[in-house]
Amino acid sequence: MNKRQFLKAGLLAGVAAQLPLTGVAAEAKLPIKKKVMKNWIWINPNLKDTDADLETSYTAYKAAGITGIFFENDSERHFRAAKAHGIEAHRWIWTFNRAELLTEHPDWYSKSRNGDSCADKPPYVTYYRWLCPSRPEVQDYLTSTVDKILALDYVDGIHLDYVRYCDVVLPVNLWDHYKIEQTKELPEYDFCYCEVCQAKFKEQYNQDVKAIQYPDASLSWRLFRYGNIIRVVNSISEVAKKHKKAITAAVFPTPEVARRNVRQDWTNFHLDGVCPMIYHGFYKEGVRWIGDAVAEGVHFLDGKFPLYAGLYISDFKNDDEIRTGIQYALKNGAAGISFFGHITPGILDILKQETKV
Repeated sequence: MNKRQFLKAGLLAGVAAQLPLTGVAAEAKLPIKKKVMKNWIWINPNLKDTDADLETSYTAYKAAGITGIFFENDSERHFRAAKAHGIEAHRWIWTFNRAELLTEHPDWYSKSRNGDSCADKPPYVTYYRWLCPSRPEVQDYLTSTVDKILALDYVDGIHLDYVRYCDVVLPVNLWDHYKIEQTKELPEYDFCYCEVCQAKFKEQYNQDVKAIQYPDASLSWRLFRYGNIIRVVNSISEVAKKHKKAITAAVFPTPEVARRNVRQDWTNFHLDGVCPMIYHGFYKEGVRWIGDAVAEGVHFLDGKFPLYAGLYISDFKNDDEIRTGIQYALKNGAAGISFFGHITPGILDILKQETKV
């Protein structure tokens, strides 16, 4: 299934000012490192591609400034072809949203505040099968999976997706499509309340989550879940470090949206780069908002690692809007662009023009 079929179905239905240089570096007038520009695309390798197809595509990508590809599936031929053209080849994986363990380990799946398990009652769509990050077995399974992927010599890095809880709040543009009004957190979409989560929360905070009158308003319960995702991501990061390979992640568009909508605190992940999915149409925002989202992310990252602005091509009305979106992203501190969708020669030309360094 295509990576964002769920979100794409729903779509059918101001730039932040640059802050002046301050602090010790400014006062001492220390040299500032030149930003290394990287640009990415998310793709699912087409196994029917001929060698000539790969030569044409990767030559064009490289000439336009694409420096890396996130491949949704394994294809040694595609990976090696990209690398032969000087393009990094990273494996893109679904992290917590995984269905392959339903039969063998149904107890590993998250439960809603209503007590329903993703194993037999998935929220929103049938492929939403979320593993519980509280369980050590889940962490071990994911780190082992990544370890095997990164052991392959043709894989340059790992790219984590669905590295979060299920959407307790959907992007507003999807409410009409799914006939849901989420002006408040609804229990059937609020995860995870399984026995392991309850026990670990009580051990850590000396509170029974079921006894909290408004668990959706509990700050400690929210922090507990942020911490669960952070712990697993950072354990995977250690695996990447062992292999001396890069780790990146596709995350929700801003730190505030990520924490509120999906309990994802990505500014505390240990990564080599992050690709916020700044899909402005999902949030009924204009192209200008791309700059705002980038500025917020860059501010809260505070130099920990680079941010590559994720742009959804179908959200733009024309190539001029794509150019403007790229400009907003770069002016507000993005270290490059990530594209999801059909890449045309015109888009490659725009990228080449706008990301020259």
